Parts: sequence; C-alpha cells; structure tokens
Amino acid sequence: MTAVFRPAPIGKPRRTRANSSRQERTLPLRQQLILQVACLFIALTVLFPIIWVVSMSIDPRNISRPDALTLIPPGASLQAYEKVVTRPTSNDISFLGLLANSLKIAVGSSVVSVGLGVLAAYAFSRLRFRGREAMMIGILGVLMLPSVATIIPLFIFLNQFRVDFAGLSFNLRASLLGVTMTIVASQLPFAIWNLKGYLDTVPRDLEEAAAVDGASQFQIFRKVVLPLSIPAIAVTAFLGFLGGWSEYLTTYMFIGQNIPDWTLSIALNSLVGQYARTTSWSEFAAFAILFALPVSAVFFVFQRYLVGGLAVGGVKG
Repeated sequence: MTAVFRPAPIGKPRRTRANSSRQERTLPLRQQLILQVACLFIALTVLFPIIWVVSMSIDPRNISRPDALTLIPPGASLQAYEKVVTRPTSNDISFLGLLANSLKIAVGSSVVSVGLGVLAAYAFSRLRFRGREAMMIGILGVLMLPSVATIIPLFIFLNQFRVDFAGLSFNLRASLLGVTMTIVASQLPFAIWNLKGYLDTVPRDLEEAAAVDGASQFQIFRKVVLPLSIPAIAVTAFLGFLGGWSEYLTTYMFIGQNIPDWTLSIALNSLVGQYARTTSWSEFAAFAILFALPVSAVFFVFQRYLVGGLAVGGVKG
C-alpha cells in the first residue's frame, strides 16, 4: 500500500489563545471614552491644588486673600522665590540652614528607624523566643496610638538629660538629636511591623540552602535576606524620610525657642500672620513648593524600588 501525502488545506490561520484573550480585553469605544474622561477628572482633581499654589507663587500682586485661579497672573515673576531663598523668615537663619536641619532630622530618623526595624523584624520573623507574641502585640498597640499622645512623656523624659561632651553642652530635649530620637520612637513600630510582614514572604529554602553551605545566621541575613528585602526597605525608608521631613508639632514643641535649630516646616508656618490676615501668600506658596521639592526628588530617584515595594504582596505564586 502506498501512503499518500495530502497537504493541509490552506485557509484562515487558527486563532491562538493569546490573540483571543487580547481581543477579549479590547473595550468598546464608548467605554474607553468614559474611562478616559474619568481618569482626566481624577487627574484634574489631584493637580488642581498644585496648579493653584504654583500660580500664587508667581503672582507679584501678593494678594491678601486668594479667591480665584489665574494660571498665568499678570506680570508673573519669580520674585517670591528670590525673597524666600534670600530671607525665609524675619529671624536670623538662612534657607540653607533650615534645609540642613530638616535633612538631619529626616535622614537621621529614616536611617535609624529602618536600621533598627529590619533587625527587629528579622528576629520576629525567623526566631522563636519567649514573649515573642506579647512583644508583637505591644508593638502593634504602640503603632495604633497617635503620635501626639507620646509627645508630652518624651518631652519630660528627654528634658532630664544634658549632654556635655567634646566641648558641647546642650539639653537633649532642646536639640535636633532629641527631636530625631522622638521621631524614631514614633516611626520604629511601623518599620518593624511593615518589614516583618515582608520578611515572612521570603522563602526559607534560600536560607536553608545558605546554611547548608556553611553560612552563619548573620551571613544569611546580610547576603540573602537583605538583598531580597530592598523594595520593602526602600518603601519604609521613604515613608520615614517623609515623616521626619514634614514633622511640625514635635519639632516646634522641642526646639521652637531655639532659632538656629529651626526646620523648614517651622519656618513655613511662621510665614502665616495672625488669623492669616497679614500672610504673604506669594511667598508662602513659593516656600511650600521649595519645601516639597526634596521629597519629590527622593521619590523619583528611588521610584523603581518604591513601586516594587508597594506592589509586594499583590500577586502570590
């Protein structure tokens, strides 16, 4: 018997599963228009306050009560920015001094809270010891307290200490160091809880493989766990930096009388006159924009890690 080869009939190619799923995800034009309009509405709602502040900052009229939005005011200039940078307040402190003090508090509180938080989170996630559950409940209880509830106890506690070292003599409460310690105390419970939840998702098989190769517990933590935890550490560090940068109440209560230690948040609030009647709104808006720029720069620099850390836990498997 002779086998006969018959070519497959030529016709339309069979639709693959990828093509069919792609076609199924295509929305009708009407739904696309509705979604686009909704997205534009949300974007305008979010951007409207920012546009208003930028418009006020370039308005040379320096109106006492802003009641209208003019995208480009008549005679728009950067005079308000120049005044803010040259003399931010009526007190004897420069803008660079305010910026340096804010950076000391924000960077210091972020680094210390993340450094201590990741060590404590690893211990709670991987080690089993007596009182572990009770300590975690205690950390959660402190996290639920508003930060304003701890200001007075910390104020009284730190006010009892005076530092005399290497020619320096100052009260710990009325210093940038005391403010940083207070902010760390409020940020540390969140850092521990947030990082502990992420470390629980790191596969233990990787640590067991490293232990089989002879790695110690600290080597496993430093070479295996830390590199995998960079997204969560980046998110926690950024939120700590943001909290230390924008903190006003604690900073003002601790160092409000010590003008050389003022931060940008205290100086910004000092621009508001009594009952907001004598406020220079152009300078206030310009100061607010300059105040927000460093945080925006930090976000864009670490955006890749921040987006990855915020998306952790969204997909399992």
